[in-house]
Amino acid sequence: MIKAKNLIILLVLTSCVAGCGIYNFTGGDVGTAKTFQVNYFQNYASQNPGSTFEPGMDRDFTLALQDLILNQTSLDLVKSNGDLLYEGEIVEYRISPMSATSQQTAAQNRLSIGVNVRFFNNTKEDVDFEQRFSFFYDYPANSQLASVKDEAHQVIFERITQDIFNKSLADW
Repeated sequence: MIKAKNLIILLVLTSCVAGCGIYNFTGGDVGTAKTFQVNYFQNYASQNPGSTFEPGMDRDFTLALQDLILNQTSLDLVKSNGDLLYEGEIVEYRISPMSATSQQTAAQNRLSIGVNVRFFNNTKEDVDFEQRFSFFYDYPANSQLASVKDEAHQVIFERITQDIFNKSLADW
């Protein structure tokens, strides 16, 4: 009786594990791709009127995109000849007042970041794209950007990189 019970439990567990193999909880479809490449995202934000240059953001964004793809797929990161290629540039880094107080001063500021992305899939035709992705972070006007910058960049990068992932691999 105990052997039969153990055998049934083993069969159920085996079928559950085997059944999970066809599902991908991230929603990413890499097709036949085995590798990906993320070229360095240059920071050209200062060329956009009203935008400023934020040192180090190009490196941080490039690493954030690499990390997201590594964590949500089984693809290997390569330096050249990747099956999937991501490249582009940071085109906006802007701080804007969002709401005013009764004293005609800003009550809230918004940090906006925009990234132009080109995606090439060397294993699948007609899925390449070039698109601009952007997001923002609102913070109190009485706070200095330096005091919220790390959190703001993290929130914005998470959203933009997830949008890039969804567009390139989730068919959304």
